[in-house]
Amino acid sequence: MNKFTQLFSGLGKHVKESFSTWREHGSFRSIFSSFGKDIYKSDVVKSCVRPLAEHTSKANPRCTNKQIERLLQIRPNAYMNGKDFLYKVRTMYEVQNAAFILINRNNLMQVTGFYPIPYNSIEALKSDKGNLYIKFYMPDSQETIIAWEDLAVVRKDYFKSDIIGDDNNSLIETLDLINTTNQGIANAVKSTANLRGIIQTKKAMLKDDNVKAMKDKFVEDYMNVSNEGGIAALDSTYDFTPLTMSPTVTNWAQMKEFRENVYRYFGISENVILSKANESEWDAFYESKIEPFLLALGLELTSKIFTDRELSLKNEVMFESSRMAYASNATKLAMVSMVDRGALVPNEWRQIFNLPPLPGGDEPLRRLDTITVSEADKKAKDEPKDKAEEEDSE
Repeated sequence: MNKFTQLFSGLGKHVKESFSTWREHGSFRSIFSSFGKDIYKSDVVKSCVRPLAEHTSKANPRCTNKQIERLLQIRPNAYMNGKDFLYKVRTMYEVQNAAFILINRNNLMQVTGFYPIPYNSIEALKSDKGNLYIKFYMPDSQETIIAWEDLAVVRKDYFKSDIIGDDNNSLIETLDLINTTNQGIANAVKSTANLRGIIQTKKAMLKDDNVKAMKDKFVEDYMNVSNEGGIAALDSTYDFTPLTMSPTVTNWAQMKEFRENVYRYFGISENVILSKANESEWDAFYESKIEPFLLALGLELTSKIFTDRELSLKNEVMFESSRMAYASNATKLAMVSMVDRGALVPNEWRQIFNLPPLPGGDEPLRRLDTITVSEADKKAKDEPKDKAEEEDSE
């Protein structure tokens, strides 16, 4: 058992309550397991999950409690930096449709770390005091029980269960088709790579043993990897009739459709996967796949970290991930006009271009030839009075 799993296995020993099966509203289901196949072994699934996790991991955690902010930004736990933490949480969220994060606290109930929990399956338990606990079955057969209030949970395809998102069984059939197609192509290549045919001898009435020996000799001499040229030489007593092998394989259009089924399932385009997306595609990707997840994670951490009193004082956790990071240079340059109008400070504009801040760059600027609408109205009303006064003085 590694140290990371050992951390979780020791937590359940402190629980002194007795448990019974948790019953959800409208359901008696309380045990949730990952579906039979590990979809993350598929190269197509991994190619979809990777950009989702990579772009999520670029988010910058913000918190009114600066100690918690430093934890999330730099070292959420002993094994991960802030980027790795977000990457792992997003990967678990996509592959298992739910990510459980242990909020570790010290004796003073101060948050000391955040740990994404690896699990094969979970069981919801009800304590004799009516509290909800989650029993985790770890990959190395260890078990641990953790209170619901110490877990931040983000879920996808959240429909049937109160505890966890639905499984990915609907994707298995497509992945099986892709796997079968890949195997069919591999077998087709192997079946057509060797010399195949029928040997006919002109010698009369050979015994079976002689026929077999003749065939074995031919195979040994010509139908092996050392026969790189693929040519066989025979004398006049033999005839060789080649057999043409043309196995049927799935065409490219069908293979592409299978892969696009997986892309659609994860809501990601091929251009995003290949880092070829234009500005509009990146913006759509951010709004549909990055922003909602960061919002859900921020809300969940906020509600589980802070007490009701702390929440009333507007304590919160949020994750910033500027969509301007995906914009073209032309769009970024167009934002310069926002600086001299006070909408952006110079350092915010420099941040868009990944430039370091400058001293005094946090002060808003404003052009001197612009005024507010109310000032303009007041000036327009005062102008006739000023003109009349000038005429009277003359």
